[in-house]
Amino acid sequence: MLSVERFDIARKEVWIAVIFDEKIQGITFSLDGEGFLRERIANMAFFLKKRGVNVELTLLESDYPRLVRDVILGKLENEELLPELGFLGVTSFERRVYEWLTKRVKRGSVVTYGELAKTLGTSPRAIGGAMKRNPYPIVVPCHRVVAWDGPGYYTPKLEYKAFLLKLEGVEEWTSSKRT
Repeated sequence: MLSVERFDIARKEVWIAVIFDEKIQGITFSLDGEGFLRERIANMAFFLKKRGVNVELTLLESDYPRLVRDVILGKLENEELLPELGFLGVTSFERRVYEWLTKRVKRGSVVTYGELAKTLGTSPRAIGGAMKRNPYPIVVPCHRVVAWDGPGYYTPKLEYKAFLLKLEGVEEWTSSKRT
């Protein structure tokens, strides 16, 4: 199923879409309107199907988009939604990274790719790949993983990472080079 809602957050129109069955299969969002959200939904559905997840995109109202909004606003801790994630189609490595990140890197803080890699006994490149493939953005706070000298990358757009970090009060990580 697919649930989509539009919210006004910090003077921006934020579209949130959640693909779900018994649990959340994927989350995507757009700060660039409903049309771009539709592209993001198609990309997420393709990614999930490629990983063997049965995806049904029939529109059905649910609380999931509002819960994701509440995480953005800091009304809910990321970790509170962790039990709602299905983790279908993710590798055991990705799940370990996502759970560690969600439980330990709280709103208003960041961790570098290198620090996270060292903690989990892997490479910064492996962490970057897991972040790029994260099917649960916002809930699994991949936007809180930064490069040592700036924000690093973010799918779909770096401006989205800056928006989320600013909302969380960590603006020093929103420019190309940290000051």
